[in-house]
Amino acid sequence: MTESTPGNILVINGPNLNLLGTREPEIYGKETLSDIEAKCRKHAANLDMSVTFRQSNAEGEIVDWIHEARTTARAIIINAGAYTHTSVALMDALLAVGLPVIEVHLSNIFKREEFRHHSYISPAAVGVICGFGSRGYLLALDALADIIEK
Repeated sequence: MTESTPGNILVINGPNLNLLGTREPEIYGKETLSDIEAKCRKHAANLDMSVTFRQSNAEGEIVDWIHEARTTARAIIINAGAYTHTSVALMDALLAVGLPVIEVHLSNIFKREEFRHHSYISPAAVGVICGFGSRGYLLALDALADIIEK
């Protein structure tokens, strides 16, 4: 399956996630984003899906990827990082493309600072997974396999 086939899942990672493994490992764990990508690729293949895995610290670039997904992806998994709590632009883009979206966070955002309890991404998502570390991405793939099958 190629990255542009209908079974493709776009996995978007927002700001600072490129620092995983070294940034606050007591909160985010010791796995790198590359480790998580490898797990996602393997798990997606077992589900007869593929993933396009991306990370950016630039909000506009993420919006462009979401728009592009209309013709290249079947669904979106997004860990928008801090943009989760600030970006109406990402929410609008996700709503505009009309694809199933699952919001993922490595940490349990509801056990953290109050400002992290609000998400602009959630209104565009069919579900939210938080607090399970990198396993959250795999749970999101499982959920999307069920959603896409229906």
